[in-house]
Amino acid sequence: MTRPRLSGNRLKAFEYLTSDENRIMVVGDLHCPFDHPRALKHAQETYAKFNCNMVIFIGDVLDSSANSFHESDPNGMSAGDELYQDKKHVAKWYKAFPKATVIIGNHDRIVARKAFSGGIPREWIKSYNDVLGTPNWVWTERLVIDDMQFVHGEGGTARTKAKSDLMSTIQGHIHTQMYTEYFVGANYKIFGCQVGCLIDREAYALNYAKHFRKQALGVAVILGNHTCINVPMELGKKKIPTNKPSVL
Repeated sequence: MTRPRLSGNRLKAFEYLTSDENRIMVVGDLHCPFDHPRALKHAQETYAKFNCNMVIFIGDVLDSSANSFHESDPNGMSAGDELYQDKKHVAKWYKAFPKATVIIGNHDRIVARKAFSGGIPREWIKSYNDVLGTPNWVWTERLVIDDMQFVHGEGGTARTKAKSDLMSTIQGHIHTQMYTEYFVGANYKIFGCQVGCLIDREAYALNYAKHFRKQALGVAVILGNHTCINVPMELGKKKIPTNKPSVL
């Protein structure tokens, strides 16, 4: 890489973002096909801005609303229609990030759990890559890089797991939280990061949460194993009606 003619803080910033270390972008829960229409653009811009060289999806890439163990919207898509839309949405993410690791989330497991409950042997079930057309993605339950663990997070928050495991922890699952909190002891410095999510708040599949706190939309970037940055997605200003009096 040719180094531009920079000096001072600009040179330091360039050296910082081109150093020989992992620069990981962590993508929050997508819940395809109900991912936010601006989610992919936000991820692409963040990846470029921080010169990332690795991508991790933190789980729940799929929603599986039609196959849910809970009540499904009778006016929503059928399981077949939802899968068709899943493939279209995931294809866009795969085109943008053809090499990535995917942490398997609870929504990603729904179909496999249904098959298990129905007594269908595992050998009859296709892999995620075969179904979704993502041959270069690696799907796993947990990933450890540079003494940091990446999990979907189904048993508490990132801060509690980081403290209990004494290990930096990056997780998703909790849609309404986005933060990074550091914990420092005599012989350690670790952090817990809640990534947030990238779901479409207006989607019918999210109606169950319409009376909850609003979802925290964004991604996270981890530089080496020392700096974690939450990157919220810009939502734009909501237009407020002027309620101007009508002219008679």
